[in-house]
Amino acid sequence: MILKQITTMREIFTNDLVGREVLIAGWVRSVRKGKQFSFVALNDGSTQENFQIVVDQKLSNYEEISGLLLGTSVQFRGMLVKSQGKGQTIEMQATSATIVCKTGEDFPLQKKATSYEYLREIAHLRPRTQTFGAVFRLRSILSFATHEFFTKRGSYYLHSSIITAVDAEGAGEMFNVTTLDLNKLPTSGGRVDYSQDYFGKKTNLTVSGQLGGECFAMGLGKVYTFGPTFRSENSNTARHLAEFWMIEPEVAFADLDDNAVLGADYVKYLISAALTHGAKEMEFLDKLAKEQGENLIANLELVRDRDFVRITYTEAVELVKKSGKKFEYACDWGLELQTEHERYLTDVHFKGPVIVTDYPKQCKAFYMKQNDDGKTVRAMDILVPGVGEIIGGSQREDDYQKLMQRVEELKMNKESLWWYFDLRRFGSVPHAGFGLGLERAVMYITGMKNIRDVVPFPRTPKNADF
Repeated sequence: MILKQITTMREIFTNDLVGREVLIAGWVRSVRKGKQFSFVALNDGSTQENFQIVVDQKLSNYEEISGLLLGTSVQFRGMLVKSQGKGQTIEMQATSATIVCKTGEDFPLQKKATSYEYLREIAHLRPRTQTFGAVFRLRSILSFATHEFFTKRGSYYLHSSIITAVDAEGAGEMFNVTTLDLNKLPTSGGRVDYSQDYFGKKTNLTVSGQLGGECFAMGLGKVYTFGPTFRSENSNTARHLAEFWMIEPEVAFADLDDNAVLGADYVKYLISAALTHGAKEMEFLDKLAKEQGENLIANLELVRDRDFVRITYTEAVELVKKSGKKFEYACDWGLELQTEHERYLTDVHFKGPVIVTDYPKQCKAFYMKQNDDGKTVRAMDILVPGVGEIIGGSQREDDYQKLMQRVEELKMNKESLWWYFDLRRFGSVPHAGFGLGLERAVMYITGMKNIRDVVPFPRTPKNADF
């Protein structure tokens, strides 16, 4: 039977509760058995720190409790007292213990080191580990900080559509949404007849909430979307997922300079939130990073406290080419900057965060505002040490004729974008925005090396087990 009025360990560690009798519940992390006393390390998921319960042999079920295995769920009632041992300030002297559910020797999580690869195979259990507990508490902190940041700046939260008929990026890497019988597809002219589908046309899962954000920025001034996005690219890398969460602000009467300031401030805000509200988690992850020769917290503090250098794409290419370093990928004007080029700029040349602007238009999406040179667009990427790009954005093309011309150049479907063109016909204004993938941000701030380890259940090619 689950008892009521459970006190969390977070409450115990953050409040002066010494001398109070409380009920706690959690999962066993370890048991040290003695002749007269046993010491149980318990964790309830509310905090990074384990909580120590002192169990006296006088307890009626002492032998059973002192023999508990890792992962067993249990409740303890007892008095909170100042701890006499090292490493903790408060502990419980148990007066009763109730086992909720025992684990056996076959419990997949044991004290011995377990690889992240194996933990992905048992993703339903990995939240119980210290590392993943820390990562996902920080993910929650960063999500809340996102809402806090944009709300403080007068932005309104927009729930953009997940099902769409428009490819915002023009890359075609979208998941189809259909109610048609795949074994009896209706056809017309040798093609699938989507007019018989639920929406009367071909629809997909969204790759971005940006276009909807632009619509609402034209009415509300400042908005941001924060929701799931989907890409069907067949990529099995440590940086790609088929399902991920995007934060996309859109601001009316804003240009590229405003966008760059907003993006830099947002990155700094996320770092501050993690270091302030997830201090214990960050300390734990910093220790893991130091084992790999890295200084996680120090590197984050550098970005938080430093001005972001700003250079053009043309300047970035010149710096990379003049570096004298050998890169796997070529770096010539007109080509995308690769992660190795970005990290040279952040990690080696500037030793800090960098904002790169004014990319060749062939490298960027159709909606980005064209510069007067006819070759570049008012795009920006924000780069941080150790990662490279963390934010991509632009000032949007607000000129109807130029936007129409660009869509025609790319041979896109103009009819499906009629409403998007209307924004340029009726009260058009300069506006700008960017996108930040939450998972990439969590990777950066936690120091995790694989994006599959910062999302609860990763969706990648051939992988949807949970």
